[in-house]
Amino acid sequence: MDLSRGYNGCQKELAAYPMTVIPQGFSGFLLIVKKDCNTCRLIQPAIAEMLLSCPLTVISQDNPQFPAGVPDVIDDRELEQSYRLNIETVPTLIACQDGVEQERLVGWLRDDWRRLTGIPALSAHLPQFSPGCGSRTVEPGMPEKLAYKFGDTVLQARRIDVAELEDVHELMFERGWSDGLPLVPPTEDRVSRMLGGTTRAPDEIVGVIPPDRAPCTVEKVAINAVMAGCKPEYLPVVLAAVEAACLDAFCMHGLLATTYFSGPVIIVNGPIIEEIGMNWSTNALGQGNRANSTIGRALQLVIRNVGGGKPGGVDRAALGQPGKVGFCFPEREHDSYWESLAVERGFRPEQSTVTLFAGDGVHGIADQKSREPKSLTRSQAMTLRTVKHAKDFGGASALLIVTPEHMRVFREAGWSKARFREELDECLSFDGSDLIRGAAGIAEGIPASFAGRRLAKFAPDSLLIVHTGGSAGMWSAVIGGWAATGSKGSSPVTVAIKS
Repeated sequence: MDLSRGYNGCQKELAAYPMTVIPQGFSGFLLIVKKDCNTCRLIQPAIAEMLLSCPLTVISQDNPQFPAGVPDVIDDRELEQSYRLNIETVPTLIACQDGVEQERLVGWLRDDWRRLTGIPALSAHLPQFSPGCGSRTVEPGMPEKLAYKFGDTVLQARRIDVAELEDVHELMFERGWSDGLPLVPPTEDRVSRMLGGTTRAPDEIVGVIPPDRAPCTVEKVAINAVMAGCKPEYLPVVLAAVEAACLDAFCMHGLLATTYFSGPVIIVNGPIIEEIGMNWSTNALGQGNRANSTIGRALQLVIRNVGGGKPGGVDRAALGQPGKVGFCFPEREHDSYWESLAVERGFRPEQSTVTLFAGDGVHGIADQKSREPKSLTRSQAMTLRTVKHAKDFGGASALLIVTPEHMRVFREAGWSKARFREELDECLSFDGSDLIRGAAGIAEGIPASFAGRRLAKFAPDSLLIVHTGGSAGMWSAVIGGWAATGSKGSSPVTVAIKS
């Protein structure tokens, strides 16, 4: 829902609005005022002069007896007329011809009012200028209330009545909507405000959410984004994440049903990172940033509340991990030496995207000694080898996070991302004889038929590399993944963010 259709960008044809008190084809002046405005009170003599000289309809936002002595003042205490006329400041004088707005003046500027009204001596005794006051339509929380009440979009979600003495937060827990943490109540005002973050229609289907394969609208995503604590400007990112989670390649149903640890990890790229204030620096994977914390949570709530993916039901993780509450972070792009994850995956730098990866917990790589790239690459490869199991080959996936101090080693050596991948692939290639079942006295492993063959740890497209984090500390990190590409696993997916 684009709330700007209601209260941003003035509409020219008054007849387009169901304003029963304003005749279609009206020619004359509309004046919107409120008594609680010094300028509106100041210009009462000018209003009286205009009533004697031209057709004038006065609309009062707070008192139908104001201005005194004006007949037939339109009572707009509900603010419907002001909302539909896009009034942001009072007084506002609108000149109309045959139901079409010709010009509007905001505040009091005597020379402009004289010109527009054609009254040369209008209010000679009044000051030349007075700026006016904020319209009641722009008071905190009012735009959303008016957009819901008078806008052209009706919310479809069912209403839940809460008794006066009932604790709404406890009610949401009891009904099973929560991930275990408190939720923000999704009131109509809050959902309307959230929908203002996107131009997409509330009834547009975003995807079919597993495991119940329930159709999910933009409105339903907005409701869960409210509960997660998102701001409206985060909604396009959440919508893109939901779209990505519904793609067959990502296999969200399988990710839910597995007994492994993994859940969706959202990596954000592009200009939207700065636009919504995401944290790509210190503690980028941790707490403290609202966008990072709530976007991933909103996706998980959609899967839970729309798709029915609840722990103990289809969600069969033996252990799970804290990131299943919500795991989202942006790439550090502004000073990165390498192309971003999104660019590497075929998108333009100016595009904003989300990439979904089926990941588990964070495993640190502590290497504070390597000062040349081959040493550091081998160090990182040693940790990557252990993803899932040191003997698991071809079926593993991982997300390697390189922090700025480790990135510096590659930058100073002039290594591109492609050069790093080439060296990393070489370090992650092993003799199958060391990986077969029983080798090194470990029953786990691959079939004996792979003995003597050279095997790669990761299949193509199953090892992602991103740059993020604070500028101090020679650490990197690995987020292990669920089953890699194929009919029994998950492939990383990247989706462009739409407004």
